[in-house]
Amino acid sequence: MGVSVEILLAIVAVIVLLYYYFASAYNFWSSRGIKGPKPSPPLGNIAEILMGKHNPGTYLQMLYNEYPDEPIVGIYRVREPIACINDLDLIKDVLIKDFSKFVDRGTEMYENHEPLSINIFNLEPKRWRMLRTKLSPIFTSGKLRDMFHLIVNCSESMGKYLEKHDNEVIDIRELSAKFATDVIGVYAFGLKANALEDENSLFRQIGRHMFEVKWTTAGRNLLGTFLPTIYRMIGYIMRDDKTHDFLINVTKETLEYRQKNNIVRNDFIDLLLGIKNQGKMIDDVEITDNLLAAQLLIFFVGGFETTSSTMSHTLYELAINQHCQDRLRQEITEQLEKTNGQITYDSIKEMKYLNQVYHESLRKHPALMMFTRRCTEPYTFARTNVSVPANTKVWIPLYAIQWDPKYWPNPEVFDPERFSEENIKNRHPMAFLALGDGPRNCIGARFGAYQVKVGITKLLSEYKVEVCEKTDLTHELNRRGFLLVPKNGIHLRVKKI
Repeated sequence: MGVSVEILLAIVAVIVLLYYYFASAYNFWSSRGIKGPKPSPPLGNIAEILMGKHNPGTYLQMLYNEYPDEPIVGIYRVREPIACINDLDLIKDVLIKDFSKFVDRGTEMYENHEPLSINIFNLEPKRWRMLRTKLSPIFTSGKLRDMFHLIVNCSESMGKYLEKHDNEVIDIRELSAKFATDVIGVYAFGLKANALEDENSLFRQIGRHMFEVKWTTAGRNLLGTFLPTIYRMIGYIMRDDKTHDFLINVTKETLEYRQKNNIVRNDFIDLLLGIKNQGKMIDDVEITDNLLAAQLLIFFVGGFETTSSTMSHTLYELAINQHCQDRLRQEITEQLEKTNGQITYDSIKEMKYLNQVYHESLRKHPALMMFTRRCTEPYTFARTNVSVPANTKVWIPLYAIQWDPKYWPNPEVFDPERFSEENIKNRHPMAFLALGDGPRNCIGARFGAYQVKVGITKLLSEYKVEVCEKTDLTHELNRRGFLLVPKNGIHLRVKKI
């Protein structure tokens, strides 16, 4: 009996000690006069995210709306304090003015479990700077103009696909994903992905596999982001060897084949080959097969997900707002008449309303819902007198900001006129962050924009999109995903005009 009491007391003592261990960290924000939701040991403020009630973007939107007058809201990831920045001027400081102090995204990388996590999006400042310089040439306007015909060729394949499905209800996300996969295959890998022609295309299988919402994917995202200590211990059981092996093999085989046969295509693979041929070390950075393949991964993920998400959401909005679709089709028709029906780099550039539609779609449906930064030295937020130590993380709730009626009256309304030149000038530049800002903005933003615009132009020049009985007009979001993904997909009827 005495032994049982001793065991019980020991358990109670451990629980009490653990409670105070976690709770002892929870005065970080209150001691600085920063408001926020009350944290609860042992998870702090992330329990709702881990349980799937919110994804990070919708959780930050909830906080944003609950603390509308607070420039900074303080929360805790387990014991770690996180600064949620709501004030646009402070966001501008973090992304641009004081970028040198926030050059680190603060993204955890687990090279043992996720060898391809060492990509330009995630990398720490040292490797990021070297790769940003080396990879930027492939995304210049001149390079995009030279390779523009590759995107148009893929849109022609999409046109042939649609001919077989005229007046049918189509999974628009799947259509957009196939188009994006074909573009990325030829633009980045120099290979024909055949996603639109072949249902069993290996590239499409990998893309579908990478973004499938399942327990291993959710586990990697949630544990890796919110419980890194635990993930380091058990993350190996969630390894995505299928994606890793595919990209490593494709990268090595393509690089070796081109070098052996002296093939030059001036594409992304050639850029990586140039980096590899400079030696094993560049600016004290080791050049490995994993590092090179990781850059192909982020090109694949970024180009694939951004395009499929933005293109499908744009068509969804145009199906609901037929007056916008009619106006855009008129602009497309007028431009194509000038080029004998050919989609050209300059004709896309001239379509001002298409550009407005594109940005309004990103405003309502950004592919990423939040940004993360980590200060590399002690930092005091301007106009607040709030100081934080080095390595404090900052979360920027871009999804919440882009739905704030203070900046976007009637934010639920799809209104491309928000992006007229006059309206842009009259709005705070940080009110729209779908493509990022500052030196660590999206390196492929221009490429992604042309990719989407070509797809939209090709489709609307010949077809009309309409809502149907399978269209989910509630547009409920998948709360377990890190990206903005509709729970029930996007289904529209596509009819020849």
